[in-house]
Formats: sequence, C-alpha cells, structure tokens
Amino acid sequence: MITGVVNSSEGRIRIIVKGIQGREQEVEAIVDTGYTASLTLPSALITALGLRWQTMDTARLADGSECIFSVYEARVVWDGKVRQILVDEADADPLVGMRLLKGYELRMQVRARGKVTIKRLSRK
Repeated sequence: MITGVVNSSEGRIRIIVKGIQGREQEVEAIVDTGYTASLTLPSALITALGLRWQTMDTARLADGSECIFSVYEARVVWDGKVRQILVDEADADPLVGMRLLKGYELRMQVRARGKVTIKRLSRK
C-alpha cells in the first residue's frame, strides 16, 4: 500500500525515482486523475537522475492548448516493487497519473491533512 496526505487540496504521495549509476531521488508528487500517463518530472530532476531520452510526444491541456514535451525512461519504487515507466518532462510539480495507478484503488480524504491511500486491487 502507498500512503500520502492531502495538502493544499491536492493528494500527495512520495515515490522513489531511480536513474542511472545508482542515482535516485525521493519525489513528492500530486495524484492527478486527469493525467493519463504515469509520471511527470521537471527537467532539472530528469538531468540530475540521468534519465534516458526516449521520444517526443504531444498533449492537449485542460485549456485546449497543445504542448510538445520529451519522454524519458525511468524506474520507480511503486508499492514496494521497482517498475520501469515512461516519464513526461514538465517544469511543474511532479504528477502521478492514471497509468501508474492502473490496478489500484485510490482513496482520499479531501480535507486538510486528510489521508491518501493507494491499494492494489485483488485479481479476479
């Protein structure tokens, strides 16, 4: 199970992102159910971790505009296991999206200091 806290009306969790040559960083990320990919990280952190560039991609933002961004490969510690994922570059607070949450139940007590829990769903 992954736990976090609601801060400034946003559910936040901490995850460890692993880069090259043993580099790793604990990151506080906002849980964003409107974000369909796995994780966003700012360019400075991507550089510090030495993440390997994969491709370019585009996305349509909530305001209708379109942006182009780089996509990198990383490993994260998710629910006690290391997972290989793609990371979108975005110079904003890190976001955890729906692709990383797939197969899990998300619960948030939406109030100051409320609990955030992410629990693996049982396989049926």
